[in-house]
Formats: sequence, structure tokens, C-alpha cells
Amino acid sequence: MEIKIISKKENPLLNRTEIEFECDYPGEGTPNILDVKHKIVALEDSSNDLLVVDSMKPSYGATKAVGLAKVYDSIEKLQEIEPKAVQAKNEEPEVEEPAEEEAEEEVEAEAEADEE
Repeated sequence: MEIKIISKKENPLLNRTEIEFECDYPGEGTPNILDVKHKIVALEDSSNDLLVVDSMKPSYGATKAVGLAKVYDSIEKLQEIEPKAVQAKNEEPEVEEPAEEEAEEEVEAEAEADEE
């Protein structure tokens, strides 16, 4: 998957930079929004928390899509301006890790079982 920046426009009124991009993905399915977001973050050298991919429209019969991403100056502005649906589709999935206390309890329970 390759991302090409078509245009960048500063929007000082909303404290953001609007980026039009083209995504080329030959031989693959349409990429996930989070994958595109990670690529644009790397290209723009910005924070993952301040960038949202607003829309991405695949071209019928071609392995290309055009889209719009926005880089905000602050997380507060992003949360204030962007609709909840756009924020939700740009959130990273939470990975559940066992809490340290639970891991310690499991070790203690195993030690007690071995003693008996």
C-alpha cells in the first residue's frame, strides 16, 4: 500500500491541517482506516492522537482510493470539532493485558497448590 499526498491546506480557524491523499493498493483489498492512519502519521511525522482519517472513497474497478485526513493542533480541538463517529473509527483497539495483581495472585495460588 502506498500513500501519496495530493494537497495540504492549513485551516487556522479550526486549528488543523487538512490533507487530501491517494492510496494505491494493487493486489490487496481496500485497506483498513487504521492502517492508512498509521502510514500518514509516519509520512507527516505527526502524533497518532492528533490525526484522524475523515473519509476514504475507493474507486470502482481500480485499486485506488482518495481520502481526507486532518491533523489537529491539540487533542481538545479534535474532540471538540470531530463527530463522535469519526473519532470512534480512528481509535486504536484496546488490548487487554492481565493486571499485575491478577498475575501475582495466580502465581501465589500455584505456589499454595504445590505446597499442599
